[in-house]
Amino acid sequence: MTEATSTERLREALANRTGTSPRDWYPVFKARYGMLETFSALRKAHGSGVVRTQLFTCCTAVDPIIVAGLKPRYEEIDPRTLSIDASTLRESRGDAPTRAVMLQHTFGIIDNAADLHLAEATRKLPGALLVEDCAHCVARMSRADDGSPRADVSVHSFGVEKILPTRFGGAIWVNPRLTETDPAVDTELRGRLEALPRPDRRLDAITRAYINENRVFSRLGSLGGNMRRGFTGIGLYEPPIADVERAGGLAYASMKPTEWIERKATEAISALSSNENGRRHVVAIYRERLGDVADRLGIPAGAMTGRPQPLLRFPLFMDTTERAEQVLGAVREAGGYAERWYRPELFPGVTDPARYGVDGDVHARLETTGRLVAGAVCLPTELSERTAHAVADAVLRSL
Repeated sequence: MTEATSTERLREALANRTGTSPRDWYPVFKARYGMLETFSALRKAHGSGVVRTQLFTCCTAVDPIIVAGLKPRYEEIDPRTLSIDASTLRESRGDAPTRAVMLQHTFGIIDNAADLHLAEATRKLPGALLVEDCAHCVARMSRADDGSPRADVSVHSFGVEKILPTRFGGAIWVNPRLTETDPAVDTELRGRLEALPRPDRRLDAITRAYINENRVFSRLGSLGGNMRRGFTGIGLYEPPIADVERAGGLAYASMKPTEWIERKATEAISALSSNENGRRHVVAIYRERLGDVADRLGIPAGAMTGRPQPLLRFPLFMDTTERAEQVLGAVREAGGYAERWYRPELFPGVTDPARYGVDGDVHARLETTGRLVAGAVCLPTELSERTAHAVADAVLRSL
């Protein structure tokens, strides 16, 4: 398979999965680099400004905003959806112009009604684009009533701890309507994405070695942790989040995926229905077993209503961090690897909050976000039915 063919097949797989055109999909080495090109294109076309985003996210979702020369402005999130609360999205006289609004489908929760409100609020901000973060729900997108994708740009990740088992790669979808609504951004963004180079041989080699390296490091306990840091320092291991990415930067210039990553992603997309069906089944078990105590567990309404969605993680929000840790420990003892996403904010935490524009005023303004961060627990959804019931039992016992 040639490089061109591997790219074409990945674009076709994404298009077939989403009912879109292959020509609007652009593979990238990691989703964060596609975001960087998106925000860089916005700044090139329209100048400086802000991107409205949220603290309840990963730092690598904000790094591209900063590196592109725009400023993140953090908005309150809706506890029902864990996305920006559209009712809080306003612009005052004297504010820097808004270049984009992020629609983050946290843990894979897609709520079309709430998404519509956010899209409508975005349209009231002159020139702002709606950028959809589908890192947790690859190839699932918010849709308008006619079935068309809602966002102007949609970001999809194939990376570590995401839906696909590929560990690397991602893709940007550019809405064809941009050719009419914002032709300057459309031309700039597509040109940037088409021109991206392939990674060098070193990155090709270490991405292929990633799974086996992790297996070895994990078996070696604390020694493995030291080896992982050492291998990272000499460029023989690619960490999910580099130190520079916790300080408001990015580890590389933007790149396309390798041919090998594209092949792996295409294969994984062909098996995506089975992957999603398994996750839906686990989500349905959690909903049935935990539904009577959903309020006590702080389960978002978006995870409990409608047809079960194939969530990447099933979120709980306890009333204190201490209670959250108790639940997390109980679930891990039961055989389910519960996690703390996104505790702390800008997960896994940043080393220079000032570079991210985070200060006391931001925290005072975002009380709901702070409460959710403090109590976050994420249940795994890629489990056997037996283990899913064991996890639910552990959560109930912890109450």
